[in-house]
Amino acid sequence: QVQLVDSGGGLVQAGGSLRLSCAASGRTFRYAMGWFRQPPGQERNFVAAITWSGGSTYYADSVKGRFTISRDNAKNRVYLQMNNLKPEDTAVYYCAAQTLYSGSYYYRSAYSYWGQGTQVTVSS
Repeated sequence: QVQLVDSGGGLVQAGGSLRLSCAASGRTFRYAMGWFRQPPGQERNFVAAITWSGGSTYYADSVKGRFTISRDNAKNRVYLQMNNLKPEDTAVYYCAAQTLYSGSYYYRSAYSYWGQGTQVTVSS
């Protein structure tokens, strides 16, 4: 079992920055992690992912160059640094754990555990 707790969301003006954090517990922190987001009335979509070693990262095209995923395995935490935020980034953001490698990092079904979500609102 893995427990995930998301934090760091809030209200920010367009062009601003936020740093999301996800604290993991329950199992040795040797699994890939991802961030997804769900805008109001829409599906939950992939944002970014990082392998357990941190050696490889993956991003949705819409956030490349603006968002950075990272992890601190000593602290069992994964982060999402979000810069140059846009109103279309407004969503509930969820971290997720991929405890069994499925061959992909981009699909919700590849992840077994989810955080509770943290709201990010970007005003124009």
